[in-house]
Amino acid sequence: MIYDFRREKKYGYTTGACAAAGAYCGIYYLKKGVKLDYVKIENDRGDILIIPVEKVEGDIYSKSATVTIRKFAGEDIDITNGIEIIVDTKIVKWEGGERVKIVGGKGVGIVTKEGLQVKKGDWAINPKPRELIIRNITPLLDKDEGAIVKVSVPKGEELYKKTLNPKLGIVGGISILGTTGIVRPMSNEAYRESLVPQIDIALAKNHRMLVYTPGNIGTNYAKKLLNVEEDQIVEVSNFWDFMIDKGEEKGVEGILIFGHAGKIVKLAGGIYNTHSKVADGRNEILTAYSSLYIENKDILRRILYGNTTEEIIGILREEGILHQVFNDIARRVVERTKSRWKKIDFSCIIIDMRGNILGSCIGDRFLPLLKIKI
Repeated sequence: MIYDFRREKKYGYTTGACAAAGAYCGIYYLKKGVKLDYVKIENDRGDILIIPVEKVEGDIYSKSATVTIRKFAGEDIDITNGIEIIVDTKIVKWEGGERVKIVGGKGVGIVTKEGLQVKKGDWAINPKPRELIIRNITPLLDKDEGAIVKVSVPKGEELYKKTLNPKLGIVGGISILGTTGIVRPMSNEAYRESLVPQIDIALAKNHRMLVYTPGNIGTNYAKKLLNVEEDQIVEVSNFWDFMIDKGEEKGVEGILIFGHAGKIVKLAGGIYNTHSKVADGRNEILTAYSSLYIENKDILRRILYGNTTEEIIGILREEGILHQVFNDIARRVVERTKSRWKKIDFSCIIIDMRGNILGSCIGDRFLPLLKIKI
């Protein structure tokens, strides 16, 4: 399939595709003396990506060029959309060994932990983008020629703090990513896949009992309340089923589901993509469990139509049944997950916005993970 990004507005192209496009354009200029306005590169599925070129600079005589490609994410939500990817290329004499050397420059991260696709100490340029670069520039080189490709991202040092890179141990910049080179709009596929390396890092450190939490609130309180290393804490965002599937596939033995009631309550209802646009039965679930302890319909109606989970927590506290309700919900979360993912042991702790424990269901294997008695 052909993706012409000079006209295409729905789909976008990855940072890896930007790097490959810049490398191809630079080598083409050094070989042909022509500054291209766009390039055609091919991925390993045979798709053709036509990518615009922002700027080409270089010196044919010194066999070095600098190309700027502007990242385009299409209709996908991506913090890298519109940033510059700068690729420096140099043709060198090849005498065997590595023919195309790919390195990072300013704004590309360096890997500091084991367990990722890239080795510790190397630039965070993933294998598929490397393959894409090599696949497309090698045919331009003569038999005795090799190339050095340096990828830089001027805004990378600023942007990487807004990504998962700091948690993954990738420091100083963003990662150069992409499997096919194509960004598909609103699929969440790339974002989901970016979460998986957290599991790989944990397993590389021989952690088999992990803590799954939605995001920053859960991570921060897990560090305070649990006896775990930071690498045992896995942020799943809204993608519980996907991340538990990956955990089971990779050999995770136990998962402690930990986080704010607003997300965890949904799991008791069998909702494993917890984004509010996908499904939101929080009030209905809380009303159902509260009805085991409350007969007053007016109070149940207040719960059903509460504006926020925190408001409902306040009502349950007033009624003196807060922990009973959330212990029941935590128990149901464990029952549901155990019935679906039979190779994994589960436990659950539900907290409020201040980190107070509302309810829990803890198996014996998880007791060493607790700093406090529950």
